[in-house]
Amino acid sequence: MSNKNKFVVGAMVASAAFFASLIGYEGYSSKPYLDSGKVATIGIGSTKYENGTPVKMTDKPITKERAIQISKAHISKDEIAFRKSLPGVKLTQTEYDVYLDFVYNFGQSNWNQSSMKRELIKGNHIAACDSLLKYKYVAKRDCSIRSNGCYGVWTRQLERHAKCIGAQ
Repeated sequence: MSNKNKFVVGAMVASAAFFASLIGYEGYSSKPYLDSGKVATIGIGSTKYENGTPVKMTDKPITKERAIQISKAHISKDEIAFRKSLPGVKLTQTEYDVYLDFVYNFGQSNWNQSSMKRELIKGNHIAACDSLLKYKYVAKRDCSIRSNGCYGVWTRQLERHAKCIGAQ
């Protein structure tokens, strides 16, 4: 059951469901690998360590516990910037989790320039949800085309969109 109560973003935090879905989407890898954008990644989709050092393909393997630690640190930093980007905006917990997941996946700079953020500030929640579907490119490849090797990015956007619309 979806909770459609809206709260001021500045008072919200990622839910347990957010973390569960993040692990489900990103998976866990003890060793570095190249993600669909050809960026060195480790653990649960982390491209950087807590101190901002980028992951390198030559980095040593990490445990699942270490992967969770890195992800939580990353999410904590993302949340601070995310909350500041939406002053006075009210979201449901589902919307908060969906957009925070977008920030984790696409980065804070993409969020700050996004039509989603602009629409939320204007109070247009459905338009913000629909804007999620604009983000289907990785390294200039259209991920809605299965053969482009990044289809998971697109299916994740479709799932985010469905959750977001369901929260309206």
